[in-house]
Parts: sequence; structure tokens; C-alpha cells
Amino acid sequence: MHGYFKALRSELFVAVRTMPARLIVIMPAVIVFARLLLQKITQSGTEARESLLGQSSFGDSNVANNAYGYFVDGLITGLTLISLTLVAYAAWSFASDRDTGALRHVLIRSASRRALLLAKLTMVLMVGILAFLLMLLTVTISAGGFWEFGPVVEDGYELIGTEEIRTEIMLGLQLALLPLPTAVAFGLLVSVLTNSSTQAVTVALGATLAMDIFKGLLGNMSHYLYVTFQPSLIDQSYLRDVSRLVRGYSDVLVDQRILDLNMWVPLPQMLLLVILALVIVPWRKL
Repeated sequence: MHGYFKALRSELFVAVRTMPARLIVIMPAVIVFARLLLQKITQSGTEARESLLGQSSFGDSNVANNAYGYFVDGLITGLTLISLTLVAYAAWSFASDRDTGALRHVLIRSASRRALLLAKLTMVLMVGILAFLLMLLTVTISAGGFWEFGPVVEDGYELIGTEEIRTEIMLGLQLALLPLPTAVAFGLLVSVLTNSSTQAVTVALGATLAMDIFKGLLGNMSHYLYVTFQPSLIDQSYLRDVSRLVRGYSDVLVDQRILDLNMWVPLPQMLLLVILALVIVPWRKL
């Protein structure tokens, strides 16, 4: 792949100094913090009103003030935002350079089309990693500052311990992250197939939201589609179940077969999408 590292250095140089990449890194963390802050304000207002009226909807349970539930809610919100913004950014990145003519300049001087495409894939994934790490840090500090991490206890009985909670969160987070590279690869494939940056972003986001909307109609077949496993507006990810588990709900059903599909379906689909993009890009008019 002639010129991959030169192209990657160029992509990283541009990403660090331009606003789109910075927004993708910062925006999920800001929105997640705002959500958790609003939840805390709303909860405090409800508790104050009930205290004045001599009522309490919480009883002896610590569930309402346990940080783990809000922590997982923040993760779901943040990962939903990251997945959508990465799809749009991946679609925009290649198509925008083609629109402005920068793509031809890079190809003439230093890199092949396929090397450039792989460099853009790497760059977008690195931006996504930074966005996730900043969002994770923000969620951890915010949830721990507004509430208290600990086991879920109700009427003196421990419903779920801290170690169990952390194990479930780690599993849910791992399964939720696996589809993200596939979403990026899908955005890049769309950027190769479309004729302008506006068209690329519109098609990439529209197709992603359409798959999210219609996945519920596919029945068991939806488990062979990567979008089923990522946190989204119509969420069917395991992380959604984790948000109930860490609050002590006992009616959550975990199907090991679906977890196995979550583990093995997204990455092969990513490879397929990347291969398709690499096959098509030499034939596209730039």
C-alpha cells in the first residue's frame, strides 16, 4: 500500500488542526455531562418536593442514588452520539477532499487511492478512540460526583454487588464498542460510492437511521446486522440491558447466543465493507 504512512501523517496533521475532528471529540462528553447534570437537578427537585409534602417514592432503596445506573445511561448516550458522528465524519472526510481537489493532490504526490482510504479509516478510528476516552472520563467523574457508586441495596438486602455490576458494565461496554469500526467502514464505503460530500453525509446518516428503524422488523435476522448491537436511538444493545441489571432488576433475560453473535458479527462485516471500498475506489472518478 504505497504511501500509507505519509497519507496517515497528513490526515492526522489536518485532523488536529481542523474543527470537525475537535467537535467529534468534545461534543459527546459535553452532551453527556449536560444530561447527567439535568438528571441530578430533576432528581433533587423531586426529592425536595416530596420531602416538603412528607412523601417518599424511594423508601429504603439506594437505587435512585446509585451512580452505576446513571453511569451506564451516560455511556449509552455518549456511544450513540459517537457512532452517528463517526459515520458522518467518515463519509464527509473522503468525499470532501474529492470535492475540493485535495484528494488528487495527495494521490499525485505521495499515496495510492487504497492507501489513502486506509489512512482515513485509521484517522477516523483514532478520533473515535479519543472521543470515547474523553466521554468515559466525563461520565465517570460526573456520575461519581452527583451520586455514589456502590452495591444496589433494598430493604437491607443486597440485590447486586459491586463486582457483579462492574463485570456486567465491562461486558456491555465491550459489546457496544465492537460495532463502531463497522460503522466507520460503512461511512467510508458510502463516501466512495457517492458524488459529493453533502450526498455522502446524507446517505450515510440516512441509511444508518433507516437500518436502526427497521431492524426491529427483521426478527432474528437483525442479529446478523451490526447496527443491532450498537447503542442507538432505538436501542437493542446489551448495554441497555446492563442499565437495568445495575439497578437491581431481575427480569432481564440474557441470551448467550445473541451475545456470541454480538461478539462475532460486527468485525467480519467491517472487513467486508473495507474490502468493498478498496475494490471500488480505484474505479471511481476523482
